[in-house]
Amino acid sequence: MSKLPKIALIGNPNAGKSSLFNSLTGLNQKTGNFPGVTMDKHTGIWELEPNSKVEVLDLPGIYSIYPKSIDEELVINILGNPAHPDYPDMAIVVADASNLKRNLLLFSQVRDLGIPTVLALNMVDVAESQGYVINSIKLARELSIEVAEINAKKGIGVNGLRLAVEKTLKNRYASNDALPLPVAEELLADITAQFGEADPYRSLLWLMEHDRMKMFSDEQRMGFDHLQEKHRFDAKSYKTSETVKRYEALSEIVERCVINLNRQWDAPPVKTMTDRLDKFFLHPVGGYLIFLGILFLMFQAVFTWASYPMDAIDGGVAQLNDYLKGILPPSALTGLLTDGLIAGIGGVLIFVPQIAFLFFFISMLEETGYMSRVMFIMDKLMRRFGLNGKSVVPLMSGVACAVPAIMSTRSIGSWKDRLITIMVTPLMSCSARLPIYTVLIALVVPEKSTLFGMFNLQGLALFGLYLLGFFMAIFSAWVMKQLLQVKEKSYFIMELPTYKGPRFKHMALSIYNSVQAFVFEAGKIIVAISIVLWVLASYGPGDSLASVEQTVRQANPTLSETALANKVAAEKLEQSYAGHFGHFIEPVIKPLGYDWKIGIALITSFAAREVFVGTMSTIYSLGGEVDDENATIKNRMRAEINPETGKPLYDAALGFSLLIFYAFAMQCMSTLATTYRETKSWKYPTIQFLYMTALAYLSAFVVYQVLS
Repeated sequence: MSKLPKIALIGNPNAGKSSLFNSLTGLNQKTGNFPGVTMDKHTGIWELEPNSKVEVLDLPGIYSIYPKSIDEELVINILGNPAHPDYPDMAIVVADASNLKRNLLLFSQVRDLGIPTVLALNMVDVAESQGYVINSIKLARELSIEVAEINAKKGIGVNGLRLAVEKTLKNRYASNDALPLPVAEELLADITAQFGEADPYRSLLWLMEHDRMKMFSDEQRMGFDHLQEKHRFDAKSYKTSETVKRYEALSEIVERCVINLNRQWDAPPVKTMTDRLDKFFLHPVGGYLIFLGILFLMFQAVFTWASYPMDAIDGGVAQLNDYLKGILPPSALTGLLTDGLIAGIGGVLIFVPQIAFLFFFISMLEETGYMSRVMFIMDKLMRRFGLNGKSVVPLMSGVACAVPAIMSTRSIGSWKDRLITIMVTPLMSCSARLPIYTVLIALVVPEKSTLFGMFNLQGLALFGLYLLGFFMAIFSAWVMKQLLQVKEKSYFIMELPTYKGPRFKHMALSIYNSVQAFVFEAGKIIVAISIVLWVLASYGPGDSLASVEQTVRQANPTLSETALANKVAAEKLEQSYAGHFGHFIEPVIKPLGYDWKIGIALITSFAAREVFVGTMSTIYSLGGEVDDENATIKNRMRAEINPETGKPLYDAALGFSLLIFYAFAMQCMSTLATTYRETKSWKYPTIQFLYMTALAYLSAFVVYQVLS
């Protein structure tokens, strides 16, 4: 099978690159890691013609090929190294037409690297609404490349882009021969002699950025340093002069190809809808209130809307279990199927609706451009606690998952600021905590409405837990700032995109990918641990389980058969391997109000927080004492009795203690592994695990003692 041509999508942040990627590839895309780098790699297949396909690679957003962060380094390591496995056959540079001159800087650099390039002008309608008309035919002639006008959000212009790509792949248009600024011929000759033949501009990129390029050895880097000294080449001065020179040339091109109607009619700049909305969303006081209001409504909706499909899934799994137990003969295999496998699958599927609704709202905020405003208004607050302004991005991403959030800290230049952000990001309540919050809130918070019947108390509790995680994160960041003695100020520079209507196809794709990741990544762990737990809970040391039924019958002669069976199941669970293990750690967790059953769930959920619910589902399927066979996990937990008091075990004190514990505890192996990969040391994940576990334990202890 012949290798497909590879096309790289390149562009400034917020230029619409990812939207175009989704339009071109649809569901024909996959996510992996770049070779040797723990960073998401999005690739997809684009059908140019019925029998002609290309592979599309979505690269991180950059402003120029001179990187200032780790994700920008990734781009130059690909574009500057023809031997890289992801080196493209051609590039599509996606440019924001409403800010054309700045976007053309990156385009001119990519083209001069010798990579055949097509310019995709995105958001032409936005430029026109601001009074700018672009002559794309003349622009293509001026730049000697193919130019296509597109609307990435709506998928408009894809056919024109397809023709431009086919023509460029066929004719292999490449770079200009002239360098943006001349350098000594002897310098280029020395680079070629020592490091091989390359386009002149790529040779200069090697010379200026060799310390950031992984293709070179330490010896080769020293060779570049020697060449800089020999030829007295100042890389920083050259990059500055080059950028100025490029902008001068690009300004003349833009002047010839773009008509400014405002200047032509001597009219004042057009006040756009974005300008008017930003008066409210970026207001120094109102902006925070609007953001809190949006979060409040979002979590109310997540809890309320998702309750109906969740109840249906929960009840359906219980009915399926009862049906299978009724038609299958009693055996270890039947128990493994129903109380192990199906209970574990149910513990995964029940939370699909909530995760889908959560990512619906997150993708809605991103699609409309509001998420960038959140980062902007939160910057001032973040800096007071010693966090870099760019820390807002991973903290907000942490609401979805801490793993990609920690990886996104690579855009933070200061090592101390980046380290603090890595250490506190897991305190943000991620989607993995959502299943635990849902079950426990349903047990201890009344399902009634308040404030004229508009808001649900359970949704309000969920909102409070997310806020609690955020405030604890910034407080922990302040403490670490004092310990690390961070003195330098934090700065945050970003471009605010225009407001746009959401493209629901892209939102659906985002929701689908998020749910798929939960079901097939977290779900595999949950189901696997559920099966292992069933084995540990069904067997015990020696013949301890063999005599349980006879002992229970003799001690409880008046119980009905159903109650007796539940009593036997509970006693067998306690005598099993899982029960022995739970009793072993019970003295440590007893001050928090937890019994040995909860102890089992605490340990198993260190693999992933979501496993807590699957574990409890398995435990109470095996050892619950509720008479109704068709009982859901919530009903089984609600029916659990505290043997010391004779009252329900899951009262307010225990429920809120568990909620606080899971809000703060570091119980995610994937997050710890990611912290290790990003810091290159086990020291920091160890500290992260210890301080978060101690914080969770002490906070849960205080809550339980106060409420009990």
